[in-house]
Amino acid sequence: MTNYPALKMLIGGEWVADGGDGTMTVSNPATEAKIAECPKVSSEQLDAAVAAASEAFPVWAGTPGASRHKILRKAADLLRERAPEIARVMTLEVGKPHAQALGETVGAADLIDFLAEEAKRQGGRLVPVRGAHLLQQRVTQEPIGPAALFTPWNFPINLPAKKLAGALAAGCSCILKPAETTPACAQMLVECFVEAGVPAGAINLAYGDPAKISEHLITAPAMRKISFTGSTAVGKQLGAMAAQGLKRFTAELGGHAPVVIGESADFERTVAACAATKFRNAGQVCVSPTRFLVARGIYDKFVSEFAACASALKIGDASVDDSVDMGPLAHGGRVAAMQDLMGSMGGEQGEIVTGGSSPEGAGHFFQPTVIAGPSPTSRLMTEEPFGPVAGIVPYDDIEEAVRIANSLQYGLAAYAFTADLDESHYLGSSLRAGMVAINHFAVGSPETPFGGIGDSGFGSESGVEGYLGYTETKLVTVAKSGT
Repeated sequence: MTNYPALKMLIGGEWVADGGDGTMTVSNPATEAKIAECPKVSSEQLDAAVAAASEAFPVWAGTPGASRHKILRKAADLLRERAPEIARVMTLEVGKPHAQALGETVGAADLIDFLAEEAKRQGGRLVPVRGAHLLQQRVTQEPIGPAALFTPWNFPINLPAKKLAGALAAGCSCILKPAETTPACAQMLVECFVEAGVPAGAINLAYGDPAKISEHLITAPAMRKISFTGSTAVGKQLGAMAAQGLKRFTAELGGHAPVVIGESADFERTVAACAATKFRNAGQVCVSPTRFLVARGIYDKFVSEFAACASALKIGDASVDDSVDMGPLAHGGRVAAMQDLMGSMGGEQGEIVTGGSSPEGAGHFFQPTVIAGPSPTSRLMTEEPFGPVAGIVPYDDIEEAVRIANSLQYGLAAYAFTADLDESHYLGSSLRAGMVAINHFAVGSPETPFGGIGDSGFGSESGVEGYLGYTETKLVTVAKSGT
């Protein structure tokens, strides 16, 4: 039986079990059973967290980069040590199969490691002077100030880790507001940072109503940086709010990733990779491949084999069965959204080849679903499903595939599979997205920027960009005395 921690918030270095706004229920999405009651932060407690972050900022910002590096590296080591236990808790909270949850947790430690190194590497640069009267011109990246970090439930360790590590490595204090459905994952992550030596107030943790907390923190004058991962609609609202205070805003929003599959692609390998990636975390992934654009010559075979892979997946409660391939959706609202989407299918809107409904019994489950031939105007081809649903359409030439791929305002990730080198170069330069992967699906690594364009947001996390996003540029220019 997984040990679920007693839920507490962290405000000014103190763990607080009592929420000023009462509690909220945390449930297992695979069984719908209650796991725990979680404290909800009050306005007064939020004010205390803002004050703590403000007081801690100059202390943490003034800590040498080498010292920040050492603390963050220790946090990463603690996260690795506790990864099996944290992964079990993640499975309870979000339904993710254990292997995926463990991989996410260990991978988050690698993210922290890389960003910790940036605390040592980012020393600024010298700019050559133009006149003999000047001694030096130097450019530095200074920590921007207290940061408010908002993360969703689908990657409850990875997403908070990259925001916390970026902010802390740069010297910013922060307040983390994780998803209300996955509080324990965030708490266990924050415990690693605290036990590693992050000083009181430099990291704070609050649970509760998303709208109330976001408005309170974004409008607080002391908060200078906002980082949000979530839906496009909410991201636009928070971005407008941040703009009122001229606050730096990073938004990693929705996606509707196309996958262009050419006739020259390694067929069996491509089908297997597409099916495994599409249904990872039940399709609740912002960079999940969703619109499969397949060369007409292999279209029918691809639909058949992809559907066979989908129907063979084992779905169930991953908290009691490690052999499960796909767990539940996060909550009942996601199931209702999938059922509503299925109601729009049929005829020219697309043929349901496999799946399309929820199995009987408890839990927020939905079958892996494959739709063949959805029209360009169908909801599936224009709205991000954020669930285990894939649409497959044929194309006649590569230019048509690119037109379909680029037809939406989303621009987070795009993928392609081809053995044709010319085609590979063309797709890499023509697909409109913040991240493009050819012959694989790995667009997220500690060293590379993660972010989109258009309605998928702006700014990047991970890589050096994940550090620089929490800084502002300062020029210091020095002239000779008496000139």
